Amino acid sequence: MAENVPSGLLEACVVLGVSNERLKELVLLQGEVKEPLVEAEVLQVHAPPFVTKESSRNGTQHFSRAQRRRSFKKKRDQPVPTISTSGQTNEPVVAASDDLSVPQNIDLIALPQLCFPDGLGITSESREDSYHFLVFTDVFGNQTHGVVAQYCRPVHCVTDNGIYQNGLRLNKLQRLFTTYSICIISKYPYYNALRDCLSSFLLQLKTSRMCEFEEQVKEFSAKLALVPIPPPGPLHVVFNLRPFQIELPSRLDVDRPVMDLDLHLPFLCFKPKQILQIISSILMEQRVVFLSTDWARLTLFAECFMIFIHPLCWQHPFVPVLSRQMLDFIMAPTAFLMGCHTSHFKEVAEELDDLVVIDLDQGTVLSSSSNRLELPDVPLTARDCFIFRAEGLQLHYDLDVCCAGSCTDINELRAHRRQWQHKVNTVILNITMELIVNIFSEVCDFLNYEHRVFNSEEFLRSREATDHKFYKKVLDTHIFHSFLRDRLNRKNDAFTRMQLNIRSETRRMRALTESPHRPMMEGICKYVRPENGLNSRLGVSMPNLADHRLLAVPVQQTSMRTMPFHSGTWSPSRPIKTFKLPEFPPPLAYQYVQSYYNDLIKELSKAISTATPDDSALLARYYYLRGLVNSVAGKRVDALGDFQSLYKTDMDIFPAKLLNVLVESLSVEERRMAERRPDLNRLISRVKRENERERARPIDDGTVKRFELPKKHLHMEDFVQRVQESGIVKDQGTIQRLFEALTVGQQKQVDPETFCFFYNFWKETEAAAQDVDLPVVVLEHLVKDECVYKLSSSVKTSHGVGKIAMTQRRLFLLTEGRPGYVEITKFRDIEDVKISSTPFLLLRIPTLKITTSLRKETFEANLKSECDLWHLMIKEMWAGRKMADEHKDPQFIEQALTNALLMDAVVGCLQSQKAIFAATKLAYFDKKKLEVPMMVPKTTSETLKHKINPSLDQTSPQAVDVLLYTPGQLSVSSLDGGGNPKLWCALSNGKVLVFDAASWSMQKNSVQVGKSRLTCMLAVNQQQLWIGSRDSFIYIINPRSVSCNKQLTEHRCEVTGLALEERTDKFSQTLAYSCSEDGSVIVWDVSTLQVRRQFRVSCDRLQSVQIHTGMLWCCGRDCVLEVRRNGTVHRKVSLPDHPLSSPRGFSCFLLFNESEQLWTGLADAGELCVWHCRDLNKPFIRIQLKDCAGVVCMIRVKNQIWVGCQGKTRGKIYVVNTERYTVEKELMAHDDSVQTLCSAEDRYVLSGAARADGKIGIWKVE
Repeated sequence: MAENVPSGLLEACVVLGVSNERLKELVLLQGEVKEPLVEAEVLQVHAPPFVTKESSRNGTQHFSRAQRRRSFKKKRDQPVPTISTSGQTNEPVVAASDDLSVPQNIDLIALPQLCFPDGLGITSESREDSYHFLVFTDVFGNQTHGVVAQYCRPVHCVTDNGIYQNGLRLNKLQRLFTTYSICIISKYPYYNALRDCLSSFLLQLKTSRMCEFEEQVKEFSAKLALVPIPPPGPLHVVFNLRPFQIELPSRLDVDRPVMDLDLHLPFLCFKPKQILQIISSILMEQRVVFLSTDWARLTLFAECFMIFIHPLCWQHPFVPVLSRQMLDFIMAPTAFLMGCHTSHFKEVAEELDDLVVIDLDQGTVLSSSSNRLELPDVPLTARDCFIFRAEGLQLHYDLDVCCAGSCTDINELRAHRRQWQHKVNTVILNITMELIVNIFSEVCDFLNYEHRVFNSEEFLRSREATDHKFYKKVLDTHIFHSFLRDRLNRKNDAFTRMQLNIRSETRRMRALTESPHRPMMEGICKYVRPENGLNSRLGVSMPNLADHRLLAVPVQQTSMRTMPFHSGTWSPSRPIKTFKLPEFPPPLAYQYVQSYYNDLIKELSKAISTATPDDSALLARYYYLRGLVNSVAGKRVDALGDFQSLYKTDMDIFPAKLLNVLVESLSVEERRMAERRPDLNRLISRVKRENERERARPIDDGTVKRFELPKKHLHMEDFVQRVQESGIVKDQGTIQRLFEALTVGQQKQVDPETFCFFYNFWKETEAAAQDVDLPVVVLEHLVKDECVYKLSSSVKTSHGVGKIAMTQRRLFLLTEGRPGYVEITKFRDIEDVKISSTPFLLLRIPTLKITTSLRKETFEANLKSECDLWHLMIKEMWAGRKMADEHKDPQFIEQALTNALLMDAVVGCLQSQKAIFAATKLAYFDKKKLEVPMMVPKTTSETLKHKINPSLDQTSPQAVDVLLYTPGQLSVSSLDGGGNPKLWCALSNGKVLVFDAASWSMQKNSVQVGKSRLTCMLAVNQQQLWIGSRDSFIYIINPRSVSCNKQLTEHRCEVTGLALEERTDKFSQTLAYSCSEDGSVIVWDVSTLQVRRQFRVSCDRLQSVQIHTGMLWCCGRDCVLEVRRNGTVHRKVSLPDHPLSSPRGFSCFLLFNESEQLWTGLADAGELCVWHCRDLNKPFIRIQLKDCAGVVCMIRVKNQIWVGCQGKTRGKIYVVNTERYTVEKELMAHDDSVQTLCSAEDRYVLSGAARADGKIGIWKVE
């Protein structure tokens, strides 16, 4: 959501200098003091609004001195600036704080020091105009920005005989000059644009008389107050201030600040390594001081570095310009970023020893106590990548215009320079964002989102030893804490988008496993050279979920120097459009200002009418600007209508705070007008609901906890939370079994010592395994995503002496002496595992025996004390592999592996006689194969291809509510969302996941679509995917960018169905139909998202709609209706009589175009009813579904009907032949009811299950 913004560019305009009275005194003393320094004063302050409707009604003229204005002029002997009402001595003087909207965070007392940081004097020579920039920060961290122009004027003095100017009556006196400052204050850092405004204004001032000065400043300020701020996105605002045409760039994104400065400036002064040092100092929250002899550079460079570290945000004092009187600020005990003149360096360095001193003129980065900066470097990988990218930057504008001719139009020249600067800024933004992502990308893998915990120790352990100093300093900073808070809130900002773009497909899949920070063999092999054969690490935790036979994903091996630059982009580039404002009117006359606003509204309306519906982003910016202008012009109802249009164009820029202000400021008559319009009435109601929710919402400080070992006994609930926080495992069922294992034979609570032993053993095992080297001959036998998870001690086996290694797929022997590889067996080939004993002298040594289907001889290993543990682990892995193969679900082997590793940790930490018995509590699959048959019915096994678990990052399974398959697009590149087919999966609470249907791998992180359950999906076209929700909204996702920024809000109840009517010819409009449970049906124009028709049908809970031969069929719980386009009912199908009971209602229906049949399913009966569409009175056909408790959904695939049901014990799918009306297949699909079905180009059918199962089944269609 966009934040509430001021109505115009200007917050205030302040004039500073020496008053005429003081100048008179100084002129008289000119012979005594040479160029005396004087104290600057605030002479004028001008702030909007400059005209009001009331002043116009009173008939006052805008140039009248009697008019009360939102400005003041400094009077002699007035310590506090006040509003002047010169011309009427009988009118009281009102303090500025009572009547003048001076920004609260602007200190007018300190402003003169900032506007004249070098001091103010009376000089004998005129100086050139100069500019510098200011940043003001209030106690809440809100920033306001200032641009200061200093210009010289000849001294005027006032005597009893009148006004005398040097060179006239005082021709014997020396000619004197003094400097004035004009400071424009704005909420946004439009440094270049405001500098251009002041440059234009100074041209006007130099040709005008001093008596006109105040009025000219006032008019200049009022003009800037008329300039609206463009919303984030691809639209800039342009206006004329002769001789310049000035452009206000919009924010690149909602989460980014305005960027109107030249980001390449630091690269001109510093080498890439020095820029990294400065960024590192800021990230580690050092006390940083910028030095320069040019005051303008201080703020510009400081702001550049604030942009370079985005999305991290500086949390401490930020004062880029310090005058001499403010140098004591550097004594602050906290971290800060400040700037001062180079001449003050010695004063600063003498006071403090630990300052980071950055000289912008010399291009040096030093410590105040030494010539070197002793701070940890940025991590090596990120550092090398940044230096390589920075060295390739093209930073010299002159080189780009060598071949261009001389431009005779100044505005054309400036526009060309802006285009070049925009291109350079975009490249630098990508480079710096890539740097931040490379530094902090893997932080997200160590976050527990449910309990808001960051496992810092585990994160540090995963870093290279040379980077520990850097991370230890950064992890304890406020800036990093704020960054963590945004990550835990799942903020979808530029960091998140680039992180997704630069992660490989396998890395993205790995992020979904329960312990994503532990490396797979593929990730390890990237660092292993075949010629040396060493330095390969063993994984000691849950591996990748993908079965390599089913989910093989090609991994792009790219080096830093061959990687294309677009791999590091954070946002797709969009063409920039400009909107030119009308010429400014006389800005101090109400009627002229209103006429200006009317002209501006007309221009925006014209732009809206000419914009194509496909360019919804540009259309949304026009609506936003028109709503902003309407609100300023007093047309509040029209403004509400414009902001309402943002729901259908781009919700990302919806100004929620501004809308609250508008709604609260509506007059009684305006509220009546708004409530007579249904769309505005819904908008006002929604604003009220949101405000009530906001007030009822508990205050959340957004704290981030660091993982700590417990200090007290843990009961089951506390133990589950603590294990989840540790990152060992998330699944609640597994943690509960771990709790039972650790509490065997004792009170049901885990003491802190036991938990500490268990946790430390887990981590020590991991660390020890990572120190083991595997030779290349071993790596050649392992597939790319395979890891070694358990290694035995050296034992005697039937294949020789060596160490037994276990991966997620096999057991093999790592032979001693000459390192070698001897495969023992793959888990799927095991036939039996048992323990026997082998005599040795007078002892009997426990021996593990493994019988496999591929070898006649039995493998034997004298594992001694390890025998029982290995026996348990192998049996669990064997059972898990068998179930994974039978059910085509690779997660079973992952769960089995997790159980085996936990067994190892339990035995290692308990170290008692009950340890093995305790470990048996974790033998989930080994016990399950005894309780239920492992064999899946042959028909189900042959039809089932694969299963996906979309709830891997959740602590418990989530229901799969809706599935939708969208085919691939050959015309779409991988950079523009990818051309592969996609599977869209709606989980509970409005979460949508996107899978690449070519590999069935996760393509994007979840997209949050509201907070209610999603009910239906419809692929309208390549740019729109509609999703209906229980909260009555239709959310529209862009399939390419996988972002949701549009909503249709016309429904009042749960949206239950969506349908698309195909165009009859190329000139007709595509129409979409939506229905809600209250019987409402809305017909939409897809291109404009406007309502074409709306009507209501009479039925009990309208559940779905379909288009058939130009008629709309509506399925209610009690009937199926055939409805004409105007909403009148043509025919009706009532619930059939049931021989055993009265059915509660229909659940779903299908229409066949070829055979003109209507198929219906009953919600509480295991039967389908087939009706003849031409004659609904003909007897219908009943198809019985054995062991079915109720039909949930059905789809047509080729000449079959696939029916998803709630079985009496499990969720089933019935495949029905449409010609013979018989059940061809009965598939044991899920452990819970089948909630949704969808077809993938009639080749596969995908099924989603309710919460107890929560998986997606992929079925082959014959």
